[in-house]
Amino acid sequence: MNFPELKIGNLIPKYPIIQGGMAIRISTFRLAAAVANAGGIGLIAASGMELNELKEEIRKAREKSKGIIGINIMFAVSRFKELVLTALDEGIDLIVQGAGFSRDIFGWCHEVKTPLVPIVSTPKLAKIAEHLGASAVVVEGKEAGGHLGTDQSMRTIVPQIKEAVSLPVIAAGGIVDVYDLKEAFSLGADGVQMGIRFAASEEANGAQSLKECYLKAGTEDIVLIQSPVGLPGRAIRNEFAERILAGKAEPPQKCEGCLKKCKHNFCIMEALNNAQQGKLERGLIFSGEYIDKIKNILPAGKIISDLVESYEAL
Repeated sequence: MNFPELKIGNLIPKYPIIQGGMAIRISTFRLAAAVANAGGIGLIAASGMELNELKEEIRKAREKSKGIIGINIMFAVSRFKELVLTALDEGIDLIVQGAGFSRDIFGWCHEVKTPLVPIVSTPKLAKIAEHLGASAVVVEGKEAGGHLGTDQSMRTIVPQIKEAVSLPVIAAGGIVDVYDLKEAFSLGADGVQMGIRFAASEEANGAQSLKECYLKAGTEDIVLIQSPVGLPGRAIRNEFAERILAGKAEPPQKCEGCLKKCKHNFCIMEALNNAQQGKLERGLIFSGEYIDKIKNILPAGKIISDLVESYEAL
């Protein structure tokens, strides 16, 4: 079987595979560069980074790769505009934006001719994005890890949105192995975005104990928590997630104002940082629904080459 061609603006990756931008600091320059070198699109997770840190991440990714490098940014973060403009000033190839919907970002990207790819979950929002000038849309279903914008399956909303817009449609949520790729493409997707599979890669910037947690977890360990962002979040059940579910998570002792709006039921940045650093008992471990499909930690390039080989052999 042959892959569909994914064209985002003037960008055409060798393979229609985007690595999800996983914050905080899971998706950094090493992972993004490795995916880009393997023929996919690598994303740096900008949410939670300082401006100079993001500059350095983009520059390091450029040093390591000649492929396509983008950022993922949450609209919910307070420094959204500053981070987006920093990335644009650095000549980032594309921007993937989720956790809310910004109209302003379309103008910023259009001004410098940088493709913008919003994350959407409804045909209505996809049509608005197309009207405002999006180059493609990521259609994320309920199977995804992290913050969720829908309770509908990717299998349901991808065909709906594909019919509603003429933009390239990138399926996301629960895509881990070659059969998930095949299903996504059979639904009409032009590309796929894969998060948790690349979080469990050698180049992902998480602690080894975090990656081992991914390998040990099963579908029975996945829970939905309420994030301070104001959205549900899919995570692996652990001591910290249990406290959130029981309403016993401690509110922030000191608020840094990292979000535009925050419910203050716990500090999301601290919880995600703890997970990234391997402090799992105090960390929020975001994960997709099909974590049980991941059996090993591999280099990102090997993940892609295995998927390509298996897909072409189908």
